[in-house]
Amino acid sequence: MPVRAQAKGAARVVVRRDSAVGEQGSDTGPSERKKATKAAEAVKKVAAAKTPAATAEKAAVKKAAAKPAAAKKAAAKKAAPEKVAAAAKKAAPAKAATPAKAAARKPESQTALVRRARRINRELGEVYPYAHPELDFVNPFQLLVATVLSAQTTDLRVNQTTPTLFAKYPTPEDLAAANPEEVEEILRPCGFFRAKTKSVIGLSKGLVEQFGGEVPGRLEDLVKLPGVGRKTAFVVLGNAFGRPGITVDTHFQRLVRRWQWTEETDPDKIEAAVGALFPKSDWTDLSHHVIWHGRRMCHARKPACGVCPIAPLCPAYGEGETDPEKAKKLLKYEKGGFPGQRLNPPQAYLDAGGKPAPPLGAASGT
Repeated sequence: MPVRAQAKGAARVVVRRDSAVGEQGSDTGPSERKKATKAAEAVKKVAAAKTPAATAEKAAVKKAAAKPAAAKKAAAKKAAPEKVAAAAKKAAPAKAATPAKAAARKPESQTALVRRARRINRELGEVYPYAHPELDFVNPFQLLVATVLSAQTTDLRVNQTTPTLFAKYPTPEDLAAANPEEVEEILRPCGFFRAKTKSVIGLSKGLVEQFGGEVPGRLEDLVKLPGVGRKTAFVVLGNAFGRPGITVDTHFQRLVRRWQWTEETDPDKIEAAVGALFPKSDWTDLSHHVIWHGRRMCHARKPACGVCPIAPLCPAYGEGETDPEKAKKLLKYEKGGFPGQRLNPPQAYLDAGGKPAPPLGAASGT
C-alpha cells in the first residue's frame, strides 16, 4: 500500500509495512522506515489540527443555532403575560352600566314618564317637607316686588335688601311716589339696580292706577305690570293667593331637562310640557321641590349624585360626584348645615334644623 494513505487507515498501513519489512529483512532499508514514520506523524498532525477546528466550528454552529431559539423562548416568555392580560380582558364581562345610563338608553313611554316624574316629586316632597318660597314677604305686594328684584341675583341678597326698602316704602302708593335715586341706592346690592328701580316704581304705579293699589290675583292682570312675566306671576299666584302655578326658573329648567321630562328650552314650552305630567293641584309644591333640590343637591356643574335620594330614577346619575363622602361636601343650605336664604323662614323650616340667613353685611356661611 502506498505511504500516502487516507488518515483513517494510515496507522494500519505503517504496521503492515513494518511487518513486511521484518519478514523481508534486508530488502527494506532504514531510510524506508524513517520515511514511513515521518508520514505517520504527518497524518497524526493533520488529524490533530483538524479535530479542534472541527470542534470549534461545530460549537459555533451550535451556539448560533441556540441564539434564535433562546430569543424565541424569551419573546414567548415576554409575550405570555400580555396574552394572558389580553385574554382576560376579552373574557371579562362588560362593565355594568350605571342605573342612570342604562335608564337613558331605554325608550320610555308617556305613561312611564308620568309615573317616574310623579314618583320623583313624591320623593322630593319627603326630603323637603318644609319647602317654601325663599323670599321673605308678609303680603302679596312684598312678594311681587321681591320676585322682580330676584332676577340675576340670589334670594338671599334680595332678603337682605328688602327690609330697608319696605321699611321706607311699605305700600304701592309709597313706592310709586319714591325718589328713584333714593331707591337705587337701597337696591344697589341686588345688581342692575337702575333697571330694577324703574321696574318696582313702575309696577307700583300700575297697581295704584289700574288696580287701586291692590295686587291682582289673575295671571292676565299681573303680566300687564312692568317687569312682571309669567314666572313672577306664578310665584305670586301660587304663594300669595294659593292658586297653582309652575315657576320655571333656571334651576327648574336645568333639572327637568336633566331628568328628561322634556327637551324644550323655552320657559313657556317647559311649563306646558311639565304641567301635562302632573295634576294642577301639584304645580306649586312641585316648583318648590324641584327648585330646592337644584339649589341644595343637584347643582349645575357638580351634582351630589352620591347622596341623591332620587338617583335610581335619574337618567343623568353619574354626571356628578357619586362617592357618598365626597358628595356630602357638595350639599348646601340646611342639607349641608349652613344657613338658608330667608332671614325670617317659616317655623317648619326651623323645626327641621334650618337656620335663618344673616342680615346684610354678615357672613352667610354658605
